[in-house]
Amino acid sequence: MGYQRVQKDFATFLLYVLGFFLLWEWLRPVEELTDTSNIIVFLVFLVLSLLLAFFGVSPVMSSIIKVLYILYELHYLYFEGSFFQFSWIAVFASDMWHNFGLLAERDWPAITNLFRSLLFFILLWLMTYLIQYWLINRRQIFIFFFMTLIYITVLDTFTPYTADAAIVRAVIAGFTVMGILTFNRLLEQEGLKKEASLSRKWMIPLTALIALSTGLGFAAPKAEPIWPDPVPFIKSYGQNSGSDGPGIQKIGYGEDDSRLGGPFIGDNAVVFRAEVESRHYWKVETKDTYTGKGWVTSQPEGEYLPFGMGEEIPVTSFIDNDAIETTEEVSSVYTFMNYPHVVYPLGLKNIEASPFITFELETATEKIRTLDSGRPFALEDYKLGFEVPEYSVTAMKASGAKAESLPEEFLSRYTQLPEELPERVRELAQEITQDQPDWFEKARELERYFRRAEYTYSQTDAAVPDENEDYVDQFLFDTKVGYCDNFSSSMVVMARSIGLPARWVKGYTEGEFKQSLGSGLRLFEVTNNNAHSWVEIYFPEMGWVPFEPTQGFNNNVQFNFDTAGQNTSQPEADKPKETETPIKPDKPEVTSSEESPFTLEKLWSNIESFFKEHWKVIGAAVLAAALLVIVIFQKRGKWLPHYFIWRFKRTRNDEHFSKAYLILLKELDRYGLKRKNGQTLREYAKYIDSFFSTREMSRLTAYYEELVYRGVLREGSWNDTKELWENLIKRTIA
Repeated sequence: MGYQRVQKDFATFLLYVLGFFLLWEWLRPVEELTDTSNIIVFLVFLVLSLLLAFFGVSPVMSSIIKVLYILYELHYLYFEGSFFQFSWIAVFASDMWHNFGLLAERDWPAITNLFRSLLFFILLWLMTYLIQYWLINRRQIFIFFFMTLIYITVLDTFTPYTADAAIVRAVIAGFTVMGILTFNRLLEQEGLKKEASLSRKWMIPLTALIALSTGLGFAAPKAEPIWPDPVPFIKSYGQNSGSDGPGIQKIGYGEDDSRLGGPFIGDNAVVFRAEVESRHYWKVETKDTYTGKGWVTSQPEGEYLPFGMGEEIPVTSFIDNDAIETTEEVSSVYTFMNYPHVVYPLGLKNIEASPFITFELETATEKIRTLDSGRPFALEDYKLGFEVPEYSVTAMKASGAKAESLPEEFLSRYTQLPEELPERVRELAQEITQDQPDWFEKARELERYFRRAEYTYSQTDAAVPDENEDYVDQFLFDTKVGYCDNFSSSMVVMARSIGLPARWVKGYTEGEFKQSLGSGLRLFEVTNNNAHSWVEIYFPEMGWVPFEPTQGFNNNVQFNFDTAGQNTSQPEADKPKETETPIKPDKPEVTSSEESPFTLEKLWSNIESFFKEHWKVIGAAVLAAALLVIVIFQKRGKWLPHYFIWRFKRTRNDEHFSKAYLILLKELDRYGLKRKNGQTLREYAKYIDSFFSTREMSRLTAYYEELVYRGVLREGSWNDTKELWENLIKRTIA
């Protein structure tokens, strides 16, 4: 098979030069943003490949030259000695074989630099082929030019690469190439010879237009951006809960809570499954210092207390006394994520795990880490023994009067608040609790305050405080919309502001009930969606008592109202049987009494709310749909002829002949075979037949002229000409 003859005039050479500059814009950021060096080696390869294409070197010879150049440069970059000693070839082949194995194992980071360079050469080889194909064969470069601009602007937006000059260079080169290609297409369509006078008439205005546009672009005043920087928003999609900055986060456990706020997206990934006797929350850690933006630990280099299985756990949730009745229970945990720590319930007493596993308690956060030979180790399963408390309300009411017995250091630690906390937060806490006589009733009143209708639970509408805003203050007075972090942080801060020692607790809710296991055990599944935070308040001679301010949640803590004869927590005997599907705790309930009748106003409000909540998704969908329509329209040359063929395939009605003929004329015009002004249909048909080397268009046109000029269409005309019409319209497929 011979190879295609190519033009070697100056205009074609200029196209290759401009194509090289467009390719060069793809390489410039590589040297700056990666550890790739010797970029000149790859630039020389681009020049070599384009020169081989310009001079029309046969594909076989061109491939041999490129392969030899690649091997020589790889030897120059990674091997010592002479290229012609060939001793390096065995090492090269061994390295290739090793890397193919890594590719099969999908171990991308382990791929060697030698193999990466080879792949980069192959990529450049493909890109130079595409440039040659688009410039010379298709006479269209817009797609590659558009991709180049997107590539440059994305790097300029998301990386340190500054693309100001690169965008100008790419625009100049791209518009020049498109102008030359448009000129060449017009010459081919009109059958004109390329003369110097015609080229000057086209190129001089084109050059002037590009120069004028570039100059105006530099000289014109630049408006300030009308949209905020999208980078922080887009980057926030990849952040986990508790990451370094607010934004849209992915729900789940994270250690950094210094910047709270912003919406999050759900995640159904299973963290662990647990066999339990009763529902309870799962604690991971606590935080004690509120910064105004989030929570940190006051003792970052805290003490670690080691202990082993069977030893007493150095953490005390509540104090053993007659005012707290306890019930012993056991839970088994089966983990699905490699977290080197334990989740545990209130009242933990012992942990059973694999042999040789040890534990350490971080005293500052009460986080229990798991170790194997002194190194962090994620357990696959473990069993927890604990005591479920039932608090005497009478004792708790009397507990606050013994606050003097608490150490000053303890009080200062758990009543800490930033100096910048707005005074109205303290005033609100005092207003809420001023009529309550003791600590217990004050805590309960704060807990009940967040059940008000003016506060709304939402995972998507939570705001992010500005630099001069306090996280709690913003939620309490401005937005009043948020999720567990907003509710729990606000209660802790308000409790501290009236002198109650309180801390912020992180962990998981009980999860979703799966099945009954018999012997009183039930299986629950806990996912990232069950990640949660709540409040613990310290009562003298009682210990830490959990409270749950978040709307729609209940932490199942039991209080014995021994003086009132009632219990805030539903007894086990009265709880629904587990054959029924329990309500998921991480979604607030909406009762039927809250439902309202349908109205147009309510419908419009719901629609408006939906668009406000999902405007980014809707905008992205509209943009994607618009891009899809544009692509479909641009590619109509590939699918539209097939549609017309399908449309007229089975019809036998002669009346469709004229409509099909007119459609054929439009498709030929779209294909580039335009009918000149004043040209008759018969002359145009001869032009089409000469272009396609057929006589089909003339025969088809004869039938059409008979219909137009005589008003006669012989019976069976469409059946006789349908094959001619199909053959011609198939030729317009581009």
